[in-house]
Amino acid sequence: MSAEPTGSSAGPAHAHRGGAGRVLRIVARLLAAAGLAVDAYMHAYLADQYDAVTADISQGTLFRIEAALAALAALLVLVWRRLPGDLFAWLVAAGGLALLLVYRYVNVGTLGPLPNMYEPIWYGDKRTTVIAQAAAVVALVYLLLFRPRSSLK
Repeated sequence: MSAEPTGSSAGPAHAHRGGAGRVLRIVARLLAAAGLAVDAYMHAYLADQYDAVTADISQGTLFRIEAALAALAALLVLVWRRLPGDLFAWLVAAGGLALLLVYRYVNVGTLGPLPNMYEPIWYGDKRTTVIAQAAAVVALVYLLLFRPRSSLK
């Protein structure tokens, strides 16, 4: 008996898994980029409201920095699609989410030039941001863990 039938039946199954993996990576990229874009929009939208919360650096300025970093991360996830870009995007999404949750539940106080950003309430824009950042983090974890071998650069 020839080993060919076994090899030919394994080929399409392997190709199908690769195709499904490719589709999942595309969906994860779109989800990560969308979450980061919402993060960027919400921080840019809310920045003016937080300019009064100041130390050496206003909270509004920090929101604008987060908006710029999240927008850049979204572009990298969509366009560059390399490991360093995905890592940067994960750091932006996870860092933003962690800071939002810390300042929601812990009164850290003023840290050097940074204002006290403690805000112990939930409101619609904050919930939207948390959901967007969490979705981006989950999608980026998938992209970081399940990379095609050819893209491990």
